[in-house]
Amino acid sequence: MSRVALVLAPITLALSGCDTSPVSAVAPPPAQSAATVAPQRIAPPAGSRTAAAFDRTSAAEKAAALAAPAAGTALGQVTVSLGNPAEQGFWLRSALVKDKRPGVVKLASGKTAQVDLLPLTGGGPQLSLAAYRALGLGLTDLPQVTVLAR
Repeated sequence: MSRVALVLAPITLALSGCDTSPVSAVAPPPAQSAATVAPQRIAPPAGSRTAAAFDRTSAAEKAAALAAPAAGTALGQVTVSLGNPAEQGFWLRSALVKDKRPGVVKLASGKTAQVDLLPLTGGGPQLSLAAYRALGLGLTDLPQVTVLAR
C-alpha cells in the first residue's frame, strides 16, 4: 500500500458514516397558527392593587381632561414614562417648564389630554397614571407626546 493510501484510508473510513443528503431525518415541529397560540397571562398576586385602584380620578375629571383643549403654544416633544401612580391628577413632569402651568399633551394619533405641566426634578419626563389611562396607553408604553402650554 502506498503512503497516500495509508493516510487516506482512515479519513475515508471516518467520513463514510457521514450523512451527505440535503434532507434531515428529523421533521420540524408543525407550525402553529396565531389562532391556536394564546398569550400567557400571569394573574396578579391575591390582594394586589390594580391600576384602576390607584387611579382615583372621577369620571367628571376624566371628561374635563379629555375635553377639546384651547389652542396652546408648542413647547416641544418628549418621550414619557409612567409617573408615580400614588400621585393623583392629570400632570406631566418635564424639563420643558420651570414653573407649574396648565398645558396639553398630544399623542401622534391626535388624542389629547389637558394636564398640569410641572417642572422636572430629576430623571426623565413622566406622565400621571390618570393621564395614561385617559389616553388609553398601556402602563409600560413609552409614548412620544407633543407638549403645549395653554
